[in-house]
Amino acid sequence: MSAGTGAGGVPGPWGPAGRPGADPGVLEHALREVAPERYDAYERLLHALADGRVWMLLWHGTPGSPDAQYGNMEISGHGYAPAVTSPEQLAASGWARAHEVISGREIAASLYRTRWGLWLNPHAPGGGVGVPWADLRRVAAGLDRLPAGPLKLSEPQVNAQQFFALLERQAGEVRAVRALRRAWVQPAVGEPYLAIGLDLYESSPPAVEAVRALMQRAIAVAPEGLAVSTVAMSDEYDPVALWMRANSRPFFDREAGRPATGPYPPVPPPPYPGQSMPGQPTPGWSYGTQPPAQGWQQQPPQRPWPGYPGR
Repeated sequence: MSAGTGAGGVPGPWGPAGRPGADPGVLEHALREVAPERYDAYERLLHALADGRVWMLLWHGTPGSPDAQYGNMEISGHGYAPAVTSPEQLAASGWARAHEVISGREIAASLYRTRWGLWLNPHAPGGGVGVPWADLRRVAAGLDRLPAGPLKLSEPQVNAQQFFALLERQAGEVRAVRALRRAWVQPAVGEPYLAIGLDLYESSPPAVEAVRALMQRAIAVAPEGLAVSTVAMSDEYDPVALWMRANSRPFFDREAGRPATGPYPPVPPPPYPGQSMPGQPTPGWSYGTQPPAQGWQQQPPQRPWPGYPGR
């Protein structure tokens, strides 16, 4: 995996000393609290990662060099980049090659776009903790903006016929809407909600405003207490959109009966290890389930990673 030009080890806030003010102890304390089914502790770990920094292990090159590549692990068919959480953990790991210090938000934004996770302290007793790419997306975009996984997804069983009927009827009048899908989402932390998948022909400001007004009119007749959210079906990283593409049929389809045009790319692998896309997903996290493969320090990269977008 390429570390990218302009990363750690150059003048500025990055480099071996890292960003001043980031206390590794906060992240390490949160890491010790994580255990299977302790979703509250895992959420605290993600918050600590978002506000902290990590020491990325370089398999090739030095920080900022064109040939720099991160180390690389594969767990249950999912790729992870290994990292440690402090200079002390770096020494304990025995890593003899170069490393780079980077903020949690920046490495999260870089890795999730190519569906790589982050594995923290793989040398530690118990094998450390893995953060799947779907959670790195949450760290990068804002933990309060996206639901906490692993998600339980199913067809909605709510009695909201007036709401769905209004959506179907008025969607036909909004030319930007190609199709609408739906799913019932139960986050690991937080209340369940109804997700409406929006498949649009365009995303211009007038089109987005017309769809927003459509949703506002429909929500006005939704059952009291029903939480409703929208998901862009074009978002190839959203786990809810991925599930709807693979498992649900549109309840409004402007092009019903026409030959399929293939508006979506192939559905990628599921975002969480142990969670299958078809049918009802099985919740599963990386942490506490299996340690990293033996000899993780000796494994060469399995495939290249293009580096930081726009850097």
